[in-house]
Amino acid sequence: MSKLIYHALTMEMQHNKFKKALKEGRLQIGLWSSLCSTIAAQVLGDSGFDWIVIDGEHAPNELPDIVAQMQALAGTHASAVVRPAWLDTVVIKRMLDSGAQTILVPFVQNANEAKLAVASVRYPPAGIRGVAPVIRASHYGRVDNYLKLADAQMCLLVQVETREALANLESIAKVDGVDGVFIGPSDLAASLGHIGNPAHADVQAALHDAVTRLKAVGMPAGILTSNQDEARRYIDWGYAFVAVGSDINVLRFGADALVKNFKL
Repeated sequence: MSKLIYHALTMEMQHNKFKKALKEGRLQIGLWSSLCSTIAAQVLGDSGFDWIVIDGEHAPNELPDIVAQMQALAGTHASAVVRPAWLDTVVIKRMLDSGAQTILVPFVQNANEAKLAVASVRYPPAGIRGVAPVIRASHYGRVDNYLKLADAQMCLLVQVETREALANLESIAKVDGVDGVFIGPSDLAASLGHIGNPAHADVQAALHDAVTRLKAVGMPAGILTSNQDEARRYIDWGYAFVAVGSDINVLRFGADALVKNFKL
C-alpha cells in the first residue's frame, strides 16, 4: 500500500519540447501575447502555435498574471516562452520557480551579459539560481530529483536588438548555455536610425546578415513580425523560431475588419 501511495505522489520532470525542437532543427511558429489574459492564452495555445510569448517587458504582466497564463497554456499544443522585463537574476529566478522552462531575455549586449543570463537559469555550481525545492516548477516537491534535472530542461533565448549587440553576435551565440538568439527588429531599427521602420532596407539587410552569421555558428535564430510576407522571407532566410503576429494585432485587425464590413 505504501508503495502505491509513493507512486501516486511522485511526478516526472516535464521535458521542454520547444528546446528539443530547436536542437533538432524543426521550425517553430509562434505568437506574441500581450493581452495578459488567461482566456486569450488558452485560445491561442489551442490554435496550433508551437510557442507563445508571455511578455513581461512591454505588457503589464506581473508574476501572478504570468503564472495564470502558464497554467492556461498547460495542456495546449503551445510551449510558454516567458520574457522578463530585463536581465534581472531575481525576477528570472521567480519565473523559473513558478514553472517557466523557456526564458527570453531582452537587450543582451555582449557575451558577459549572455553568461549572466545563463547563470541565472542554472543551479550551482553551473549557475546562481537560488534553491527552493518546494515550488510550482517541481510540482511542490513531487518531481523526483527536480534540483538535479531542472538545468537540462531550461531553454535560454537571448535578444540581440542593437548595433552594439550585432557587433558582438558571434561571441554572444557561442556562450555555452545559450539555446537561441532572438533578433528584435523594432529596437534594432531604432538603433540603426530607422525607428518605427523595421522594413527599411538597412534593417532588412542587418536581419539577413544576422541569421546568416548565426547559422554559421550553429545557433537557432528567432524573430517577430506581423507581416506574413516578411515571416515567409525570414523562414526562407533560415530563422528557426518565428513569431508571426501578436494577440493584440489579431484582435485589433479582426475587430477593425468586422466593423468595416458593416459600418463603412
